[in-house]
Amino acid sequence: MEKSFDWHKAVEERWDSNVSFWNEKSRKMWEKGSRSTIVPFVEKHMEAKGKIADIGCGDGYGSCKLNEAGFRVVGVDISPKMINKANEVQGDGLSFTVGDLAELPFEDNSLDGVVAINSIEWTEDPKQALQEIMRVIKPGGKLCLGLLGPTAGPRQNSYRRLYGEEVICNTMMPWEFENLSREMGWQVVDGHGVYKEEAKDFPVEQLPTPLKQALTFMWVFMLRK
Repeated sequence: MEKSFDWHKAVEERWDSNVSFWNEKSRKMWEKGSRSTIVPFVEKHMEAKGKIADIGCGDGYGSCKLNEAGFRVVGVDISPKMINKANEVQGDGLSFTVGDLAELPFEDNSLDGVVAINSIEWTEDPKQALQEIMRVIKPGGKLCLGLLGPTAGPRQNSYRRLYGEEVICNTMMPWEFENLSREMGWQVVDGHGVYKEEAKDFPVEQLPTPLKQALTFMWVFMLRK
């Protein structure tokens, strides 16, 4: 019998092979690129010194930035090689562990918050992953989640599904994720868009939210449990 496709193993292998590539991009993304708004956004909505998990932490650069902002951070990634790279980063209240968003290595109601940037797209069942995040966050705790927008190049990872091929990127529209989160009991607290350079001079802020989201490279949500 032909072995069924193992989504989680395929994702692990994909990101194991991307360590060098990601490490080269990560610093630029967090300092001045598409992720530069994340830490200030988290600081605005989450209390410093709280315990948070950075899910899909990659090489750990973002986890380090959050730790420097005063949070106790556990970085989690499905890729053992990414975690090996992340463990090169040092900081008080900063640690890393291998883990799967589908089955997080935390007790119920044990975290003050979770940061998950462009990671839920890499899960086979986003609804189940969102339930798992809700399980580990304390009542009243918050989730900062970055979702690839319609203009994001990485969304091409899911294109081959139209040929009936197995893919490992479960892309969603921001409005779809927002509806899903509300229906699951999350409260949408805040959100903002990250745009490509070509849209920087466009009067985006004058548009209604659905049109803002339609232009985004990434939409960043803040949700409350």
